[in-house]
Amino acid sequence: MNYFSSEFKLGILGGGQLGKMMLYNTRKFDIQTYVLDPSDEAPSKMACNAFSKGDLMDFDTVYNFGKQVDVLTFEIENVNVDALEKLESEGVKVYPSSKNLRTIQNKAKQKLFYLDRNLPTSEFSRFAYASEIEDAILNGGIKFPFVWKSAQFGYDGTGVKVVRSMDDLKGLPKGECIAEELIDFKNELAVIVARNPDGEIKTYPVVEMEFHPEANQVEYVICPARIPEDIAKKAQEVALKVSKAFNHVGLLAVEMFQTQDDEILINEVAPRPHNSGHQTIEASYTSQFEQHIRAILNLPLGKTDSKVGGIMVNLVGAENYTGDVVYKNIAKIMKMEGVTPHIYGKKQTRPFRKMGHVTIVNKDLNVARQIAEKVKNTIKVISK
Repeated sequence: MNYFSSEFKLGILGGGQLGKMMLYNTRKFDIQTYVLDPSDEAPSKMACNAFSKGDLMDFDTVYNFGKQVDVLTFEIENVNVDALEKLESEGVKVYPSSKNLRTIQNKAKQKLFYLDRNLPTSEFSRFAYASEIEDAILNGGIKFPFVWKSAQFGYDGTGVKVVRSMDDLKGLPKGECIAEELIDFKNELAVIVARNPDGEIKTYPVVEMEFHPEANQVEYVICPARIPEDIAKKAQEVALKVSKAFNHVGLLAVEMFQTQDDEILINEVAPRPHNSGHQTIEASYTSQFEQHIRAILNLPLGKTDSKVGGIMVNLVGAENYTGDVVYKNIAKIMKMEGVTPHIYGKKQTRPFRKMGHVTIVNKDLNVARQIAEKVKNTIKVISK
């Protein structure tokens, strides 16, 4: 099929920053793109050929949107899977598949998927209602501390809480959830695996992630991870096993823990471009966003090696600021060597909302990390 400067139409469910960064590449290749998002101010609106406003969880909205396009992908997991399944049955190519998304959407199903296939992950218990957790504690079924996760609709640190006492159970959402063993880890790692329909597979280098202690969001992504070569190889092998089990098309970001005993345990996956790959825009031969487009269109996959060491700093809304966004001191960080800011186009800021990211590249990763710290301490996402 001729994708370039043709009548071919690629649909993207979700018009957030991930969609916007995918569109950098569809514009580069002159591929027609249609975007569906619930917000009139979606960051992707400015860069697509056709924009539709609508509810991503509504069957008819997603189904009717999908009928307009030849290939359909998504930049967010919270979409109507039944509509995707019907579209597939009628010949629309949906990547990643509705089957994989149905498993990944639900963290309990996702954990059972790993368990059933002997893939290494932390111990967990599944509950239909959060109220059942207290009984499990009293009966000795689970012990403090543990990690509570909502089975569905969690994102960017929401739907996750470390539970250390009965008091921490207060106010939790009532629905289906899991209680995971709290892992004593050395590092949180991630590997992005790309796969196209022909079965060509490539992995990106292992990255190391540093999280904000309160918001449970990634603050820094460091590539390559500062770990021994044998641990990096083990992490990539685990990611490839997960990829093979899902037999996905597109990108699969596999988040993992490196334990104190150097075991690699799967935390969770995302079937799309991911926060752990943002540095690939400046630091890699092929960005994760271009690679996702290549993969879902069954084009040859690009080179995944890093050209230079890269660190990504998340730009999130500062605490105590809500309203029209201001990027304080952005000119100062642009004076720093190897620094590139990416502003997502969200007009309104609020505490911990993802508003952009900054990539720092340098041949010396230690220097890059020092500059990243300066960037983090200099730029502030505030409101007028």
